[in-house]
Amino acid sequence: MTDAIRSEPRLTYAAARGMVAAAIAHADANGWGIAVAVLDPSGHVLASGRMDGVPPSILDFATDKAFTATLGKTSLAFGERMAELKSLEMGLASRKRLLTWEGGFPVRAGSDLIGSIGISGASGHEDAACARAGIDAIGLTS
Repeated sequence: MTDAIRSEPRLTYAAARGMVAAAIAHADANGWGIAVAVLDPSGHVLASGRMDGVPPSILDFATDKAFTATLGKTSLAFGERMAELKSLEMGLASRKRLLTWEGGFPVRAGSDLIGSIGISGASGHEDAACARAGIDAIGLTS
């Protein structure tokens, strides 16, 4: 029976909250307004936040960037790969929740994908900087 059960490392709620707080603190220190979503490896939200004045729809973008990153690549890298393969790029347009803008990052513990983070609301490279701040805050890698 033990062959039928698989145990996988995952982000904790406390770590997800820490990532949200660090990403928002980084944005606030730089004068950017963002929303952030941290997901488990299955694409379910663990924690999220939206700074004052940031429209609610921006949180949806952040969540979709994080969902895309659960595929194991940054949302930007995923989009670049799809652009190389025109048949896949056409299929991407019909898939809900996949967003190829910069700001979605997988979160890894060693080689294990344990979650993802998505940021939206600032420019692409600013979103990415906030995501990296969130990941760095808990001592993991993308």
